[in-house]
Parts: sequence; structure tokens; C-alpha cells
Amino acid sequence: MRTEPQPSIAVVGPGAIGTTVAAALHEVGRTPLLCGRTARSQLTLHDGDRLITVPGPVWTDPARTDRHGIDRPCDLVFLAVKATQVEAAAPWLAALSGPDTVVCVLQNGVEQLAQVAPHCPRGQFLPAVVWFPAQAQADGSVRLRGEARLSLPDGPAARVVAQALHGSRCAVDLAADFQALAWRKLLQNAVAGLMVLARRRAGMFGRDDIAALALAYLQEGLAVARAEGAALGDEVPQAILAWFQAAPADMGTSILTDREAGRPLEWDIRNGVVARRARAHGLSTPISDVLVPLLAAASDGPG
Repeated sequence: MRTEPQPSIAVVGPGAIGTTVAAALHEVGRTPLLCGRTARSQLTLHDGDRLITVPGPVWTDPARTDRHGIDRPCDLVFLAVKATQVEAAAPWLAALSGPDTVVCVLQNGVEQLAQVAPHCPRGQFLPAVVWFPAQAQADGSVRLRGEARLSLPDGPAARVVAQALHGSRCAVDLAADFQALAWRKLLQNAVAGLMVLARRRAGMFGRDDIAALALAYLQEGLAVARAEGAALGDEVPQAILAWFQAAPADMGTSILTDREAGRPLEWDIRNGVVARRARAHGLSTPISDVLVPLLAAASDGPG
């Protein structure tokens, strides 16, 4: 019986999201090439009581793809670096991508393609909405704190990703209205910015005053999303707030982790974008006007 060859897959940026996707692929026999800034012998994912180990190594030199056994472009590349790291990942994209390579961008925001395309002239770019909470641990492992799921805009490139993850722990939704999903997730990411300024985890949303502030900010963002054409209902702000309130009190978020580690923050693609798009539509954003400069200062200083 003739079998179809397995696609060649790479994960660039084996952090919390990249490790989760790499583990999902490894479990179904599609272990990806691992590419990042820090050399490691393996990746480790904790999912409840389960431990999944993805064999490495994590390669760190995109100029030496010959040493990694790469003699042609990969079929599929998962780009899982943060928006602040795209430029640094550009050599990997150049080394791994060809005209037919699908580059699935696992990043926050609604501007993934505009962020990535200038750094990689080849490949078919595909934005994604990442719905699962995964947190990096102090020992370098990753803890998955929910079911893994991606949403992609329906089309041929998305089906390449869906096939690669078929049968794995990471579900893939092919969305007819991807814009609405992307803006809904953006609103969720944006309100998490409050956690950075408070230096607190999800339990803070149990406070009545924080809940009221979060709801007002979400409603501000909803008006912008609708002006951008996202079909989102009136119930969305309350639903997002309820999600945070139902989360474990100690659950963090990637932007809070970066703040605690003193790293640059993705403040512009998660929060600044709301204010920027609002100005284009002549909308008032009084909460964003306070929140965004504080997040920018927390990220970039000076001081």
C-alpha cells in the first residue's frame, strides 16, 4: 500500500504556545523541527497529570540549515514568537520558507500578516487565533491550563494546518467569519493589560471595581471592533469578563509574565491597536487613552 509522505513541519519559537503545538504534533507522529533562540535538548509540556516530552534539539542557527537536515523549504511553519520578536525570527523564516510554504502565525492581535510579511517575502501567510492558556514555568517547561484549540480563516492554507494537527490534542476550527473571532480574542487580550498595571493574576477580576473597569474597557473595544466590521454581539464584554472571573485565581497571561520578567511588552498589538483603529473611525476611547501610555511606559521606559 502506498502511503503519502509526511509533511515537513517546523515550529519557530518554542515558548508556551510553540511548545503546546509541538507536543500536539509529536503525539501523533509528526514531530516538528524546533527552532529558537535558546538551545535545548527537549521540550516538556504538562497537561494536568500528563507529561509530554518533545525530543529536540532546539536549533539556534538559521544559517546552518544543512546541519538540521533541511534540504528544501518546509511544507508548514508555525511562527510562535511574540510580535516583539518577529524581526529576530526573520532569518528562520527565510531559511525555512519557500513559495508554497504555509506560515501559520500564532500571535496575538489582528495585524499578524502586516507584522510578519515584511520579514518574509516568501510563503503563504495564515493568521490564527490561539484559544488555549499555556504558561511557561520557571524550569523551562510549559503548563497547559485548558483545551488546546486554534481558529483559522477557512481556505486551502488553513486546511494544510488542520491536516497536520488532525487527531492531535490541538483542535482546529475553520472559521467562515474569522474577523469576528480575531477581534473577540483581541478584546480578551486587551483587558488582560489591566493585570500588568495591577501586577495581579486573574483573581483580581473578582473585585467589583476591577470588574466594572474591565467591562467599560471591553465595551469601548467592542465599539471599535464593530467599526472595523467585526460582527460581535452586545453580550461579548460580559462573556469575556465572566471567563476571567471563572478562571483559576492564579492564572496569568503572557503579557503579565513578560512584565514580571522585565521584557518588552506586546502593548501595541494588544492595546494600542484599539486606540489607533478608534481614531481612524473618530471614536472616543477614554480608558485606552490612559491605559496605553501606562503599558507603553511599563514596556519601554524610560525610568
